Amino acid sequence: MLLCLLPALAGCLSTTRSVMQTHPPEHVLSSSLQALVTETAGRYYAINTLNAKVEVAASTGGGKQGKVVEYTTFTGYVLLRKGGDLRFVGLAPVVGSKLLDMVTDGKVFTMVIPPRSRAITGSNEVSVPSTNPLENLRPTIFSDAFLVRSAAPDELVSLVSDDRIYQPDRTRKYVVDEPEYDIGIYRVVANSSELKTQRVIHVGRATLLPYQQDIYDAKGQLVTVVDYDDYKLFGKLMFPSRITIHRPLDQLNLLLTLTQLTVNQALEDDQFEQPHIPASYQVQKLP
Repeated sequence: MLLCLLPALAGCLSTTRSVMQTHPPEHVLSSSLQALVTETAGRYYAINTLNAKVEVAASTGGGKQGKVVEYTTFTGYVLLRKGGDLRFVGLAPVVGSKLLDMVTDGKVFTMVIPPRSRAITGSNEVSVPSTNPLENLRPTIFSDAFLVRSAAPDELVSLVSDDRIYQPDRTRKYVVDEPEYDIGIYRVVANSSELKTQRVIHVGRATLLPYQQDIYDAKGQLVTVVDYDDYKLFGKLMFPSRITIHRPLDQLNLLLTLTQLTVNQALEDDQFEQPHIPASYQVQKLP
């Protein structure tokens, strides 16, 4: 009886609304877990040094603070050398003077902020988080974002198949429903059967290239989500031209738009020297 009534009730008890239609990608590629791990390792080991010019858009805040603060976009330069060396220099818009200069040797870092006559030094690992999200920014966040590491020999891996739905750009009137692979990377907790998630690498099956990386800390908390968009050829290297770094616990977001990229260029030791700190600067030492 209810089935017979449904057609009659449909006109007064239901509504129809338009939604974006989903389209599959033109091509869907397949791979095995071992092949994906090998490909990820190959891309990682193919880069020994990296020299990038980027446009940086930063914002802080969100639901916890009840507000979002957006900062003026500025130009930055990233120098990276395997082994832990990294330098990030930010320049003020228009005038081109230094906003900040951050250098690390892989263990400790120094960040000089000339507009505030201030410098920050400390360990690359955050032991006591600051309420100021910018003070929790460490050089390893940039190196982890630029170089997607594969599994180490002592780590375990898993493969999950899923789908992601995304809009290629705002001018399109449809969204793409793309199959994906999620590569989970885990470490066994000593003297136990517990696994700790280290990273999850999300790979789109239209290209078999990473479009997202989730990074976890030792407590199992998700600390960094990196999105990779708009892959382009820089020389012979296919590399994302937009890298977005989300720090959910800090409520910090950084959008890096690459305008120039050179890899495996010889970088000298003096390019990673600790920046000079004038005697008049206030120096803050972080644990």
